[in-house]
Amino acid sequence: MSDATFARPDLTAFARLGEVGLEVVGQRLEPDRAVLACRVVEPDQWSRRCGCQGAPRDSVIRRLAHEPLGWRPTTLLVTVRRYRCTGCGHVWRQNIRSAAAPRAKLSRRGLRWALEAIVCQHLTSPASPRASPSRGTPPTTRCWAEGRRVLVNDPGRFDGVTVIGVDEHGWRHTRRGDTYVTVIIDLTPIRGGSGPARLLDMIEGRPKQAFKQWLAERPQTWRSGVEVVAMDGFTGFKTAAAEELPDAVAVMDPIHAIRLAGDALDQCRRQVQQATHGHRGRKDDPLYRAR
Repeated sequence: MSDATFARPDLTAFARLGEVGLEVVGQRLEPDRAVLACRVVEPDQWSRRCGCQGAPRDSVIRRLAHEPLGWRPTTLLVTVRRYRCTGCGHVWRQNIRSAAAPRAKLSRRGLRWALEAIVCQHLTSPASPRASPSRGTPPTTRCWAEGRRVLVNDPGRFDGVTVIGVDEHGWRHTRRGDTYVTVIIDLTPIRGGSGPARLLDMIEGRPKQAFKQWLAERPQTWRSGVEVVAMDGFTGFKTAAAEELPDAVAVMDPIHAIRLAGDALDQCRRQVQQATHGHRGRKDDPLYRAR
């Protein structure tokens, strides 16, 4: 054998089920899908009520949609053992929360795959679960819940932030609800040359109070570490940053600075046009052609 670094084929490791406490014990491959029979690795024979040891009673099969293997829909049939306490008679099931949320139809890995497909590969929500035969809750709702769990609710996403950017974004084009959201991003990787910008949060609305309240909710140690706040020409953002981040330097981001410079140049061109020719620019006027 030319390369001795190969390991024994392991379907559990290939499907990334070992990291969630499952082991593959069987498989059924069909032209349009794959079904993996799994068991829970860790026993759960101790009662959560009285602490006595339970005796195996029976088992149930839990069906979960998993991340597709080769874009083939993959389903997990997890055998979950049920125990009865020998002391109080309480009945419970093996804990598989690391593999799937209670009553969920998708495994943790399946949810993570769908989230990455929508965010990174820019697939639509109907297309991303096409390889996942789950039913029930809409895929966008499931992915949003998983995104909040692994991204929004992660306290470590604010660590090491020294440069932030704030801007508004028009996301709703209806008569009801707020039209704009306030977007806060981490520009620290841009300043250090270590990577792209990173989204920190999005707040509904764009008034000064929205950004001010968001800053006030951050710990004082985090606010003290912010050195630069990049923004547009909206005075509400600058006032909120001055009140909540007094030691930070407020700067205008390059896009808005170039836009203001371009607007000032265009206004100067119009004034020179009026002073020189006494009328607005026409297609044959040099200043109008140079705009």
